[in-house]
Amino acid sequence: MEDSLEVLEQLYKKVLLGATLEQDNQDYICYLTPPWPDPDGSTASSWECSATPGALGKHQPSPVSLSPTSAAPLGFESRARETALLQLTVVQVMVTRILSRETAFHAQERYREITQILLQSSDFDSKLTCMFQSSDKLLSHMAAKCLALLLYFRLKEKITLNNSWIAFCQKNLSEYSENAEVVHCLYTLTVVIKEIFKDTCSQKAEILKQFLTPFDVTFEVFYNSLFSQHFENLQDTSKMVNSLIYFVELLELLIASRIHLELHFTCQRIFFLKPSCVLHVMTWPIQAFVKRKFIVFIKKCLLWKAGEDLCRGSVAALMPPDQHLDADMLALADAVLQAVDLGLLKTLSAPGKPSCFGGGEVQPGCECLPGADHVVLRAVSLLIIKSLEIKFQNCASAKEMKVDLQRFMSELLAFLKPHLEPSVGLQHPCEWLSRVFIEQDDDMLEAAKASMGIYLKLSREYEAAESVTQEKELWHHHTHENGYNPHCIFLFFLKNIGFDSTVLLDFLISSETCFLEYFVRYLKLLLRDWDKCLTVRKNLDGTGSNESVDDWDCISSLGQGRSSSQTEFSLLAVLGGHRDAHARDSGAAGDASEPRNQVVASPEPLATLQAGGLSSPQASQSLVDYDTSDDSEVESTDPCLANSEQTSLHQEAMTKTQDSVASRDDKELSLELLSRPVFPKESNTPFSVAGDGAPNHTVYEAGISYRTVKCFEELQGAIYRLQKKNLFPYNPTALLKLLKQIEAICNKSMNAL
Repeated sequence: MEDSLEVLEQLYKKVLLGATLEQDNQDYICYLTPPWPDPDGSTASSWECSATPGALGKHQPSPVSLSPTSAAPLGFESRARETALLQLTVVQVMVTRILSRETAFHAQERYREITQILLQSSDFDSKLTCMFQSSDKLLSHMAAKCLALLLYFRLKEKITLNNSWIAFCQKNLSEYSENAEVVHCLYTLTVVIKEIFKDTCSQKAEILKQFLTPFDVTFEVFYNSLFSQHFENLQDTSKMVNSLIYFVELLELLIASRIHLELHFTCQRIFFLKPSCVLHVMTWPIQAFVKRKFIVFIKKCLLWKAGEDLCRGSVAALMPPDQHLDADMLALADAVLQAVDLGLLKTLSAPGKPSCFGGGEVQPGCECLPGADHVVLRAVSLLIIKSLEIKFQNCASAKEMKVDLQRFMSELLAFLKPHLEPSVGLQHPCEWLSRVFIEQDDDMLEAAKASMGIYLKLSREYEAAESVTQEKELWHHHTHENGYNPHCIFLFFLKNIGFDSTVLLDFLISSETCFLEYFVRYLKLLLRDWDKCLTVRKNLDGTGSNESVDDWDCISSLGQGRSSSQTEFSLLAVLGGHRDAHARDSGAAGDASEPRNQVVASPEPLATLQAGGLSSPQASQSLVDYDTSDDSEVESTDPCLANSEQTSLHQEAMTKTQDSVASRDDKELSLELLSRPVFPKESNTPFSVAGDGAPNHTVYEAGISYRTVKCFEELQGAIYRLQKKNLFPYNPTALLKLLKQIEAICNKSMNAL
C-alpha cells in the first residue's frame, strides 16, 4: 500500500508538470486502475496488479483486500481512501494535460495512449459509476468529476460513449428518486457540457449533438418527474435540493447551447414549453437560496443571457433566432405574469440577510448586514417589467395594456416598498428603478430599456388611435403613477451618477451592458418628446420640493475631480494598444495637428428597429447608418440580437482596420465640432446653477436642465476627441449627430426661458 501511494505521488508530480513518462504504458495502467467497490457501496478495495516485477523501478503493488469486516490495522483504511483519491486525481490531471495546448507534444501523446488503454482495457466508466454509491461524499464526487472528464475525452477523440454508462443515466433519470446516483448523473452531465463550451474548436456543435442525442427524451421525462414532486412529503429534502440545484444548472446550459450553438433539441425548449413547473418551485416550503437561484435563472432566460456565468470559456456569437423563439418567449412571459397574478410575490421574501455560500444561514460570529436581498429584488423587478414588454409586443389593445400595466406595476411597487430603507424611500414612483438597481448596472439598463419599450408601444397605440387631449393627459399621468416614464427614469439615472459625462462615456465604450442601444433609443425619443421632458422636470420639482438644489449639486460623482484630459489619458491607457494596430493597418499616420477623418467602421450593427416581430441579423443596420427620424422609433424586442449587437460591436470593431474615409457629413460635423467650444460659457447661460437671484422653483428646473445639457456636451466633446485620435471603438458619427441635435434643442429651450 505504501509503495503504491509513493508511486502515485511521483506520477502525480510528473503529470502536473507535464513531464514525459519513461516507463511502459502498462506499468502505469496498473497503478491507475481503481478497485471495484464492495456491493454495499463502501470504499472497500482490492489492490491487485499483474505488473511485472520491477515495474516503475523498485516499486511493485502488493495484493491487498479491504472490506468493512476485515481486521485491518488502524489507519489502513484511510490510506486506501487516500490512494483511491490520488488515483482519480492523477487521471483528471492527465486528461487536463491532454486537452491543454501548453503540454509538450511527446508528453501529450503518452498521456493520450495511457488514457485510451485505461478506457479500453479496464471498463473504467463502470468502476467510477459504482463509486457513486459510496457513503464517502468526497470519493463519490471525485469519481463523478473524473468520469465527466473521461466522457469529454471520449467525445474529443471520437471514441464511442460507453453504452453501460448511457443506460445507467437513462435509468436513474427516468423518474426522480432520492438516491445519490441522480445527483451524480446530473453533475456529470453538467460538467461535460461545460467542458464542451470551454473548448475553442469549431466542432463544438457536433460534439454536443453527439452527447445530447441519447438523452433528449430522458431530460424531458426527468423534468416532468422532478417538478411534480410534493416537496413537503419527501423524506430527505436535502437530496431534492441538490437535484434542483444541479438540474437548473443543466437547464441553463441546455438553453445556452440553443443561444450559442445551432442545435435543435426538445430538451433545449422544455423549460419554455412548461415554464409553470419551474415557477411552481417558488411556492414550495424550500430554502430561500434555492428560490433565489431559480428566480435568477428565469431572469436570464427572459433576457436571453442563459449560461453567461456557467460558460466561462470562449463561446460562439449568438445564433440567429430560431423559428420557435417568439412563441417560447411569449409563453414564458405569460407564465410569469400568470404566476404573479396568482400571488407569486406574496410567497417571496427578501430578508435582510447576506447571501451565504452554500446556504442562507450566517455563521456564528459573522456580522449580518442590514438591508434587503437586492439579488431577489432586482430579479423579480426584471421578471415583471420584461414580461410586460414581451407581452405588449404581441398585444394590440391599448386599453388592455394599460390595465395590465397598472395591475402588475402596482403589485411590483407594493412588493418593493417595504424592502427600501425609509431614508431612501420613493419620492416619485419612477425612482424605483434607480433605487433597486443602483448596484447592478447591466440589470438597471435592461430594466430601463424594457420600460422604455413599454412606453413606446403605448405611445404608438395612443397616437394611432388619435386620442383626445384629455386621454393623452391621463396616459402621461399613468406613466408616472406606474413608474415607467422614460424621462423620469433617465433623469434619476443622471442624478445617481452626478451628471458625470465620464460615466456615460465608460458605458458607451464598454460591452458589458446594453447602454449603447438604450442611450440611442432614448436620445431619439427625447428629440420627439422634448416638451414632455420639460414637463417631467417641472413635475419632479413639485414632487421633490423637499429636496434642495444643494442635494443635487452635492451628489458624489463617480468621476469627481477628473478633467477631460485625465479622462482621455485613462482611455488612452485602455485603448492605446489598438492605436498602433490602426496606424500599421492604415499605412501612414497623418500629421498630429490635423484632424483625422478616418474612423473605425462599425462591423456589427445596432438592432434594426422593426415593429411587430423579430428582425434578422441580415436586416439590421450599422450604427453609423441608422435613421434619426421619427420613423425609426419602432423598436425591436429580439433578445438574441439585442444582446449580440452590443458585444459584437465592441469586440469586432476594435480589430477592424480603417479602410474608408468619413463621409461628407462626418467631415462637416468634425469641422463644426472643432471650430466651436466644447462647453457653453457660463455667462451665456440664462440661469446660474447655484441659483443666486432666482426663485427656488426656477433654480431647480434650470439646474437640472443646465447640468443635463452640460453633461451631453461634455460627452459629445469627449467622443469627438477620441474619434479624432482613432481611439473610439466604433464609428460614433451618428451618435454625435444625435447629441448635436439634443444640444441645439436644449439651448433653444433654455434661451426661451
